[in-house]
Amino acid sequence: MPIVDMPLEELYRFGGLNERPADMDAYWDRAVAEMEALGTGCELQPAAFRVDGAECFEMYFIGMGGARIHCRLARPAKRTDRLPAMCLYHGYTGDCGSFSGLLRWVAAGYVAAAMDCRGQGGSSEDIIPVLGNTHHGHIIRGLDDSDPDKLYFRNVFLDAAQMARIVMAMEDVDETRVGATGGSQGGGLTLACAALTPKLNRAAPMVPFLCDYRRVWEMDLDVAAYAELREFFRHSDPRHEREREIFTKLGYIDNQHLAHRIRAEVKMFTGLMDTICPPSTQFAAYNKITAKKSAVIYPDFGHENLPDSDDICMAFMEEMK
Repeated sequence: MPIVDMPLEELYRFGGLNERPADMDAYWDRAVAEMEALGTGCELQPAAFRVDGAECFEMYFIGMGGARIHCRLARPAKRTDRLPAMCLYHGYTGDCGSFSGLLRWVAAGYVAAAMDCRGQGGSSEDIIPVLGNTHHGHIIRGLDDSDPDKLYFRNVFLDAAQMARIVMAMEDVDETRVGATGGSQGGGLTLACAALTPKLNRAAPMVPFLCDYRRVWEMDLDVAAYAELREFFRHSDPRHEREREIFTKLGYIDNQHLAHRIRAEVKMFTGLMDTICPPSTQFAAYNKITAKKSAVIYPDFGHENLPDSDDICMAFMEEMK
């Protein structure tokens, strides 16, 4: 079989390459405190979409920087006990999807919420001004600003965690039975949500993005989803005089440096032929998780839908019941 990255046994030992900021924990402790100060309030508007057996809502909350964040929420129409819940996160540049996509979780007895990432394909606001290059992509947004709090993904990570906390606080949700999942960017946000939401019960990241930027760059795979890294250096640091500074700043939004905070049980899905989010970058985060964890490996698959992964994910979440 061709190998696009390390052999599997080496993946399980890989420690990651991207620099870790010295104040990483203090940075995120302060960020979480700011998020918690926003509370768990939200606005639920009955959706135009109607279907028997479910109640559907457009959900809004105020996130970091005052941005209005849009989500979709669906729940069983008949509820006698408090229910488990699922938090769902979408791929890069996408949106939260249709209500019908939430109904498989509702049919299984869950409250399900999906978030629009600010400034991407959905309806959430991205209103935090930044200095510097925003030419292409979101990883680089805020890299040239002197304030690391302006990093775009810092605030999206917090949005993801805030949505989970809002869902946990709902009267009809059992806060001890809440899980999260998503693919690619959604997988990265699943890891971030788990890291910033200690009470999350289960996390199922699929082919997660936003891990070990230096490894991507050194593999010459800063293309596709990571292409903005190459463009950033070409425009903002063509002689790489700030290379270490840049990768250290990216370390704030690298899931491998947040992974030690995860308390949820994790089941990660990885295709060993993935050239978009290379397996070693995913394992850089996975190997730093100290909570209970397992990896589901697809040797012949890349960055794509993985057979039976949705069924395996649901079976994993059903163990919460």
